[in-house]
Amino acid sequence: MPKLKLEDLAELREKARKATSLRDGAARVRVTIHMGTCGIAAGARKIVEAALREVEERDLRDVLVSTSGCAGLCSREPMATVEVVAEAPVKYVDLTEASIKTIFTEHVVGGKIVEQYALAIGSERTY
Repeated sequence: MPKLKLEDLAELREKARKATSLRDGAARVRVTIHMGTCGIAAGARKIVEAALREVEERDLRDVLVSTSGCAGLCSREPMATVEVVAEAPVKYVDLTEASIKTIFTEHVVGGKIVEQYALAIGSERTY
């Protein structure tokens, strides 16, 4: 194994910092991928990987990618919720790697909801 140089360590630190900032902190947009067992079985891991890749490739420093448990609609998995500051959250369903890329392009970056994949706009509430 070759010896590490100071530049190598700096590069590793920056890569780790970026990976950490994608999941923690405050941001303009939070993309939550639902990772219940049904979501995982339907391919949610690939959706998380695709979302993280979009953030990294576009260098979106104001976008967080997080995960959650089941959203309650197993037949519509994989699912994601996009929350933009001061706007109603949007729940997207039946996702693929291609559709999450479209959602990033049009909604996360462009600000336009992708109705083709949107199931609901707004929060669910019970009183």
